[in-house]
Amino acid sequence: MTDDSFAGPVIRNQILSRDALSTLVAQPASGWLIDCDCDEADLSNLNLTGWRFHGCSMRRTRFGGARLDGTQWQSCRGGFADFQGADLTEAVFAASDFNNALFRRARLASAQFRGCKLTGADLSEARAMDVGFDETLLINAKLPGYSFHRQRLHKVDFSQADLHKCDFRAAVFDGCSLRDANMADCRFEGADLRGADLGGLRLIAAARFRGATISKEQAGQLLAELGLNVR
Repeated sequence: MTDDSFAGPVIRNQILSRDALSTLVAQPASGWLIDCDCDEADLSNLNLTGWRFHGCSMRRTRFGGARLDGTQWQSCRGGFADFQGADLTEAVFAASDFNNALFRRARLASAQFRGCKLTGADLSEARAMDVGFDETLLINAKLPGYSFHRQRLHKVDFSQADLHKCDFRAAVFDGCSLRDANMADCRFEGADLRGADLGGLRLIAAARFRGATISKEQAGQLLAELGLNVR
């Protein structure tokens, strides 16, 4: 992984503590950590704006209140990492595993998650305008009140997620799953749900999809609950 335009310090294959990173952040340029171990380190409230992280281990690392705007995360492993109250504005996460991570009250405006695993992650109460998810697992995650208005959701797995009061108006679902998700008080007007797995949906709850488009197959699955066959 190289980038000739990157001018900051590049640190490879190091076990980094808070003290070590505190020394690095005192430098004027943003740094680049490659294959470093920050497991269980307390990095809360540090200013890491614009830093890059590649192949790093961050299990149970604490980033609470940290400045992480404009950061890039590639192939990182951060199960149970704590980002509560952190600023992740315009951060980009790619091919990374942050299962069960805490993002409560974080700033996620224009943040992007691509090819990530966020199973069990708590993203509630975050400032998440224009946050994007692509080919990402959000199984059993908490995202109440998020807006996906007019977004194209590609291979996003919301199975068993808490999505109550989410805005899916005019959203297009492509290879997604809403199986057994909590969709109470969601809005789906104008949404295209033909590319979504609606498994577990009960007919009594189908009214929440009023104004959305579903396929004949999906309609048949709903009516099957009444013992009716759609031909």
